[in-house]
Amino acid sequence: MKPLILAVSLLLMSCSTDINDYEASSPALALDRFFEGELVAYGMVQDRTGRVLRRFKVDMVGRWEGNRGVLEEDFFYDDGETQRRVWYLEKGPDGRYSGTAADVIRPAAGQTRGYALNWRYTLAVPVDGRVWHLDFNDWMYLLDEDRLINRAEMSKWGFRVGEVTLWIERRAS
Repeated sequence: MKPLILAVSLLLMSCSTDINDYEASSPALALDRFFEGELVAYGMVQDRTGRVLRRFKVDMVGRWEGNRGVLEEDFFYDDGETQRRVWYLEKGPDGRYSGTAADVIRPAAGQTRGYALNWRYTLAVPVDGRVWHLDFNDWMYLLDEDRLINRAEMSKWGFRVGEVTLWIERRAS
């Protein structure tokens, strides 16, 4: 049994992506530059099998003063539900960022390298009348100065339960 566990562990470790894989890529992602001003996002939530559960649009406004930023997000879901999240962000050294919001249970921590950001946090998510604390492993990839793709794997107790995909675009000023 131990050799099987070791083999599965090695396989899973070899499949994981490391932020340093993007060190030499460009253009470089700086959250304080990309998330400044008005943005719009379009996304979907999928379950662990890949079935789309919800689609949504997000209107965003970001403001930065020095190393501190605020990102306001207004969600509009295809079923008519709306939601608001306000992120309080901080830029640290070496491409590191941290963030909190009212429904973020474990504060977000992440790091940029090249055009990528890996960002992890725990979010309180309402599901069928209950609130689940889901772990998010976000990967953001800057496509150009105005567009970014965000893929977030959601897990509970270490098991993958779904994914969120977003296309984020800066609005023309």
